[in-house]
Amino acid sequence: MYSLSAAISSTCFLRRCAPNAPPFHSLRKNAIWRHQKKNHKQFSLSFALPFDLSPPPIDLDFDPLETTATAEAEVSEDGTAITYGNDDEALDAADNGVVVVDLSDYGRIRVSGEDRIQFLHNQTTANFESLGEGQGCDTVFVTPTARTIDISHAWVMKNAVVLLVSPMTCGSIIKMLNKYIFFSDKVEIQDITNQTSIFALSGPKSSKIMEDLNLGDLVGQPYGSHKHYSVGGMPLTVAVGSIISVEGFTFMMSPTAARSVWKALLAQGAIPMGSSAWETLRILRGRPAPGKELTDEFNVLEAGLWRALSLNKGCYKGQETIARLVTYDGIKQTLWGIRLSSPVEPSTIITVDGKKVGKLTSFTAGTKTSGPFGLGYVKRRAASEGDSVTAGDNVVGTLVELPFLRDQRPPSKD
Repeated sequence: MYSLSAAISSTCFLRRCAPNAPPFHSLRKNAIWRHQKKNHKQFSLSFALPFDLSPPPIDLDFDPLETTATAEAEVSEDGTAITYGNDDEALDAADNGVVVVDLSDYGRIRVSGEDRIQFLHNQTTANFESLGEGQGCDTVFVTPTARTIDISHAWVMKNAVVLLVSPMTCGSIIKMLNKYIFFSDKVEIQDITNQTSIFALSGPKSSKIMEDLNLGDLVGQPYGSHKHYSVGGMPLTVAVGSIISVEGFTFMMSPTAARSVWKALLAQGAIPMGSSAWETLRILRGRPAPGKELTDEFNVLEAGLWRALSLNKGCYKGQETIARLVTYDGIKQTLWGIRLSSPVEPSTIITVDGKKVGKLTSFTAGTKTSGPFGLGYVKRRAASEGDSVTAGDNVVGTLVELPFLRDQRPPSKD
């Protein structure tokens, strides 16, 4: 066993463990140099642990996506690695081994100030007042009528709460949060997306990698638990949960440390996964996404996000609607996985016996094991697990339970 610090500080060791690893290159080689020249300062970090993001220890803007693209990667215009040419291998590793995916395009929002806990408690669905330093949770941003905006993964640190949100919602959520800060509120909102990088480590062997890198103290800890480490004098936060599952781990670090951390994870056997395979995995696991399963058409209970919901805390945005839905059993539709006989387009109508009962929201060609697979909302009384439905004119589908929602059950009425 050796530490992550040792793993990333020894180039010779990495070469010895992964002699065939493809060379890394910068997508924007001079971005950091140009920024430093413009601001007439150099970037350095030296912190005693534990640390938090108050003030953010990473005070220069970098391109966090430039650190994980390889010569074999197909890269989008914004620098995201779409695929490493190994999608089938990566999807298999997600089920049977371990994968690492760069999620630095996801948004990171830092909420600080004396009133931060009460503010988030009132603005989202989770019970933030029940959480202490080092804990975390899922929470959902909703409209006043409990329609879904996004799921956020929240980490409660000593002087701030960090929210991890989807790429397409970060700007709108920051704008919304600022809108609800009153004059007397001691709350500050910061977008730290460009000042941090995010990796997700997922798969049944992810705990083994954590132990081998001397990070095993997080293995077996509750979902959302997180700890702070130092990697070569640079800050690293590791949390339990991998965005797509309560299992696995999430790494948040300085962009200057990201390349080394990525290479250390690969050296331990993690398979790199691009955004294309990640989207396939998201659909197969059933993790709802903004603009697809999370829109103003669907409320938080229809999306099945019970883990992110407190029914016992006081007034918060969407609370009255949620309370009525629970009290009067007003949930009209449910999010399902759908095994399909052939490909179909998202937004395809779902029918049972010729009657419209729902809509497909996401689709993937899937894997050799899964075949074509989709996510969709279906009326509760129209069909249940194992039932057959029709997508479009003649595509046969079977409703199946989704792993991401499997452990998110409504509270008992007893």
